[in-house]
Amino acid sequence: MGYLSPPPSPAPVIVYKDVGGLVSDYEAQTEQYRRENRDVRLHECRSACTLALSLPNVCVYPDAQVKFHQAYNAITREVDLDISSRLFASYPAAVQARLGYLTREYRVLSGRELIALGMRNCEGDNPVLIASRRQRQAPTAIASAAPSGASSGAPSAWGDIASKVQSAVASALSGPEQPSSGSIRIAVADRERLTSDAVARSEAPIGALRVDVPLPPRRPPSEAFTASDARLYVSQIPGSQPILSAKFVRAETR
Repeated sequence: MGYLSPPPSPAPVIVYKDVGGLVSDYEAQTEQYRRENRDVRLHECRSACTLALSLPNVCVYPDAQVKFHQAYNAITREVDLDISSRLFASYPAAVQARLGYLTREYRVLSGRELIALGMRNCEGDNPVLIASRRQRQAPTAIASAAPSGASSGAPSAWGDIASKVQSAVASALSGPEQPSSGSIRIAVADRERLTSDAVARSEAPIGALRVDVPLPPRRPPSEAFTASDARLYVSQIPGSQPILSAKFVRAETR
């Protein structure tokens, strides 16, 4: 985000990198920020962008880079001493004393240096607040498995199941030196009944499971093709030579 392209008010103007431009444009934008009492935060600011240091609500980040130099004519490239004097006069007194004067080449002050000179720290005096997430506490009580209509004193099947589950979990998680305080009941199927049913099924007669499936009917003989059609009748054309030997040719006199 540049100095001349701010977000909608009243959001702060965060200057990530601005290389400067016409001093008149930056003077007009600086006066607008002053009227709106906008918060301006600097990361990298060069040339005419340094007019931001004259604002009451300006701050710099510790790793910021603010670069100062004399103003010059964009066409002739000659230094403009009048505009350079206006730029220098807009800086705070401590910054002026540190710079002494402006030169044609950049003179750079870091954010830490400017903070030491009295500029506001964007990460200290006015930090950006980030909503913190509250740590969720693990529940210490186990929900009762009893129906909502049942009283706490009356025994119920659901309460019995819940107590058994609690005992099983406690037994699984406890060490060898902490024996389980309750017993676990396991329902086992009746083996005799299962065995007798399996034997009854195995002794069933095999014939009862067989089903006679009739074979499909035979296909009737085809009248379109007979055995006589399979015979090969070959007659030699007079004057021709046979290609196959006599054992492969069966001739029939008519």
